[in-house]
Amino acid sequence: MAAYIEPAPIKDVKNPFESMMSRFSVAAQILGLEEEIYNVLKSPTKQVSVHLPVTMDDGSLKVFEGHRVVHSSILGPSKGGVRFDPGVNIDEVKALAAWMTWKCAVVDIPYGGAKGGVKCNPREMSSGEVERLVRAYTAAMLDVFGPDRDIPAPDMGTGPREMAWMMDQYSRAQGMTVNAVVTGKPLVLGGSLGRVAATGRGVMVSALAAMEKLNMVPTKATCVVQGFGNVGANAALLLSERGVTVKGISDISGTYWNDNGIDILDAIKYKDSNSQSLEGYSNAEYSPDRDLLVADVDVLVPAAKEDVITIDNADKIKAKLIVEGANGPTSADADAKIHEKGITVVPDILANAGGVSVSYFEWVQNRLGYKWSAERVQRRSDRIMKEAFDRVYHKSIEHKASLRIAAYIVAIKKVADTFRLRGSF
Repeated sequence: MAAYIEPAPIKDVKNPFESMMSRFSVAAQILGLEEEIYNVLKSPTKQVSVHLPVTMDDGSLKVFEGHRVVHSSILGPSKGGVRFDPGVNIDEVKALAAWMTWKCAVVDIPYGGAKGGVKCNPREMSSGEVERLVRAYTAAMLDVFGPDRDIPAPDMGTGPREMAWMMDQYSRAQGMTVNAVVTGKPLVLGGSLGRVAATGRGVMVSALAAMEKLNMVPTKATCVVQGFGNVGANAALLLSERGVTVKGISDISGTYWNDNGIDILDAIKYKDSNSQSLEGYSNAEYSPDRDLLVADVDVLVPAAKEDVITIDNADKIKAKLIVEGANGPTSADADAKIHEKGITVVPDILANAGGVSVSYFEWVQNRLGYKWSAERVQRRSDRIMKEAFDRVYHKSIEHKASLRIAAYIVAIKKVADTFRLRGSF
């Protein structure tokens, strides 16, 4: 086999695809990955870009830009969300597709990685306009999607409602109901129990596993959760139920703080009754300017968006443990600084993989035509997450590397070994 050749340095760590590649390259170098395999694994298998004409409620015709990137199908059918967001672009979709490949591999699920998106603002669209856009996107992707080919899921700006429309449009084209073509569906359409809280639950399992390694006692530990959407809220609730004192939470409206710990269930109930916003929540001290990322606590859970921890604020972080609930919350250029400070980071491709684990269970249940109990789903998901953490932790000890690089090593080795066994032409 040809010797591994070190790739060119990453020029722009703020580009999400190059940011992902910078971590990939470090892990590939440690593995001694051959140049040929390196080139196979860094390159998306398929990129499809479409322009979708959709009739708006006022009768006008608007054209939307959509993408689907299949990064890999080496381990099995590709899997990944579809986001509806004004910021969707091909570099972001490519990066997220690759992250899905590594995420599935690190938790040992037989999926490759994919991601999709449509550049739009669903908050400014009616339900009918969103539905027509979902159906147009699905129709354009009929040759890509399939329960044995590529399986979409919800992401930013999409949810069970959109997955129902997507499944229906695909099923119409096939002339039969195909539940397994998407995951994240409503329960009555074949969705799985436990799916809504799955990503946040995985964050909790990862946090507790890391705290055990760091000799941190949950009932004596303090935590903040930046971002109080589905992932952050469920992670905060599950951690607080296990004795962790969650001192601070935040969303787009600002930060909410209580030195004695916030009643997370109360905060979730308020958010649910207030259009999914914490704005006006009075059972904690409100501060529009307090930065939770640099709070003096034991555990930091960034669960909002990418690149919130950067080279500019990494020096100020006081937490001993960071558990990444969001995708890519730590920029590539901040990794070294965080590692130097001795902060343990459970990376996104491990910490937030609980969602894809339960998505896999949903697909399995659809294929079997049999529904599992919530207890079975949670038990199996917890086991997958704990076993994945242990694999990554032992690999980090073996290579004297951060958990992030160790997670990439575990994932890349699995995909590379499978590619070699399957062969090429």
